[in-house]
Amino acid sequence: MTLDDHSLLELGLCELADLVAAGEVSASEVTQASLDAAGTAGRAVNAFIAIEAETALQRAKELDSQRSKGAALGVLHGVPLAHKDMFYRAGHTITAGAAPSRSLTSAVTATVLERLEFEGAVTIGRLNMAEFALNPTGHNKHHGNCRNPFNLDYCPGGSSSGSGAAVAARTVFGALGSDTGGSIRVPAAMCGLTGLKGTQGRVSRHGVMPLSFSYDCVGPITRSAKDCARLMSVIAGADDHDPTCSREAVSSYERELDGDLRGVRIGYPANAFIDGVHVEVQQAFMDALEVYRARGAIVVPVEIPYFNAISTYTGIVQRAEMATIHAQWMRESPEDYAAHVSSRIYAGYTLPAVAYIEALSQRGALVKAFCKEAFSGVSALLTPALRMTVPTLAETDMDSGTPETEAKFLSVTDHARWVNYLGLPAMSIPCGMDSRGLPIGMQLVGRPFAEATLLKLADAFQLDSSWHAIRPNLLAKHSG
Repeated sequence: MTLDDHSLLELGLCELADLVAAGEVSASEVTQASLDAAGTAGRAVNAFIAIEAETALQRAKELDSQRSKGAALGVLHGVPLAHKDMFYRAGHTITAGAAPSRSLTSAVTATVLERLEFEGAVTIGRLNMAEFALNPTGHNKHHGNCRNPFNLDYCPGGSSSGSGAAVAARTVFGALGSDTGGSIRVPAAMCGLTGLKGTQGRVSRHGVMPLSFSYDCVGPITRSAKDCARLMSVIAGADDHDPTCSREAVSSYERELDGDLRGVRIGYPANAFIDGVHVEVQQAFMDALEVYRARGAIVVPVEIPYFNAISTYTGIVQRAEMATIHAQWMRESPEDYAAHVSSRIYAGYTLPAVAYIEALSQRGALVKAFCKEAFSGVSALLTPALRMTVPTLAETDMDSGTPETEAKFLSVTDHARWVNYLGLPAMSIPCGMDSRGLPIGMQLVGRPFAEATLLKLADAFQLDSSWHAIRPNLLAKHSG
């Protein structure tokens, strides 16, 4: 089989892995194509903090040698990936998107990286991200703003900004991100991708830079639900190095993607998540409901219970925990932090301990009550991923200090962050394009450990739509 670099990079992750396993494409060939794209399209969107060409090509050469000798191949054999720069690798440095003085060298390797590489993945570099995973837009004063591949003036989402931009720009076939309040789902929504935040504890956090003990989740960002299912099947599952990681059995995510939604009931919010949403987002969302109906699903309106309490507690827990994690560094060198990052951290120091303890103590009861009421009679909830269409970097620049930019910046995660308080699985998938040619996403939310259900629903939608296959135009002009 003969494929040029462009054709190779347009393949899906699963499709590429199968071709490499069959010997129709070599790991070295696709790794070089990926590295070339990282140096061009990847630099145009400022997706990479570091491109690691030498080690990636050596790894690919070793994988090709293994295949030629008839060795057993992993399900990601020869697939180029790159990840948000907050996953530790023994003996290597990470930046976590922060000032150079805050770079960390680790003695351990993140469990998720070990699992991906055990299955044959090739890591080609480390990806740009919001400073300490603390903004949802793509701004970064230390490493430069990350940009949306569909239009370079616009936000790619955050805090896994480089993960979204790199995958959408066809430099890699998938990437890991982290999600504390939407940081996987928001970049997926803004960059026309599929991103999955699993149930709290579904994926190990060992060797991952923390932001919130109670909320942090690791998950994949890919171009399709099928690709997402394969990555999730590799990284999910118990880990002795992470005592917070669940021992719940991992489903055969990819094998359960049968497209059969006959009789499956999907709930959508009757009022919350729709009122005040941009008209183009509303229309794309309503059109998506019709796609599900046409495939045999039963789509019904539902009420979202306890939303005000959940929203209040969500902010309290996150602010208190991120302030705790950064307390020493904030005392030692607050000047290292961007203004919009330090202002969010400082807010945590004003919270009384009783408020934090109340928010945590109510969590279990609220999760139980929410699941009982919200999922009564439905398999999943469906909402718009964002209230707005994709904003520009300029109109969400918190460091500009205007009330308008602050309001837009903070509203980016309105539909996402409440899920983290409940610890539920959720994913974003593309469901349209706005009048400016930028992606529109929708969010699926499920019961605890219902990742297989969400992936099945996402895949079924993608069987009957092509939004996820739209390639961005990197020739869009930008203002600098």
